Amino acid sequence: MFSFPSPYDIAILLPAIVIGLTFHEYAHAWAADKLGDPTARYMGRLTLNPVPHIDPIGLIMLFLFKFGWAKPVPVNPVRLRGNMRRSMMLVSVAGPATNIIIATVASLFFGLILLFESIHLVHIMNNIILINVILAIFNLLPVPPLDGGKILAGLLPGEQTWLIYLEQYGVIVILLLMFTGVLAKVLWLVIGPLLTVMETLKAISIGIFGIIF
Repeated sequence: MFSFPSPYDIAILLPAIVIGLTFHEYAHAWAADKLGDPTARYMGRLTLNPVPHIDPIGLIMLFLFKFGWAKPVPVNPVRLRGNMRRSMMLVSVAGPATNIIIATVASLFFGLILLFESIHLVHIMNNIILINVILAIFNLLPVPPLDGGKILAGLLPGEQTWLIYLEQYGVIVILLLMFTGVLAKVLWLVIGPLLTVMETLKAISIGIFGIIF
């Protein structure tokens, strides 16, 4: 599980991680702002500048242990317009949805990257696709404090006080699932088929850009 990445590994992974985390958190901030809560905007989080979003320790943990985090976007549910539960669900799903969009766009332009004849760019693009798919599906796990936990809270009736209680131990639950290997198996049930879709889009992209150029 633990490994020191080489300088090359860092160089080809860093763009994918920064893009994935930055757009993920920006999407939360954007959705909350559009739905009436300007808290993230006032705190400088409604930006594509990665600096306000990246947690240095979380970033290092990603490289060393393949498990890390960004700075969570502050959201005040009380300030959200309309049905608070529905609005909070929309804010929560915005991050993973954006990661899927990025992975899809990267796949659709994969053929264009091949024209540069750079294996390094190919590796970076593949990492952008992979990291964004993983970020999306991981964050959709129905475990607080992940986005999936907030979505689950919006879908279930009642106050779900047990979910609020579980949020205190959510990170421990995730770590236990990760180190027992259960998490990887569960995630791959969705990540595997999604990556197959991305591979199909890449093949289509290669064919289209091959014809054009």
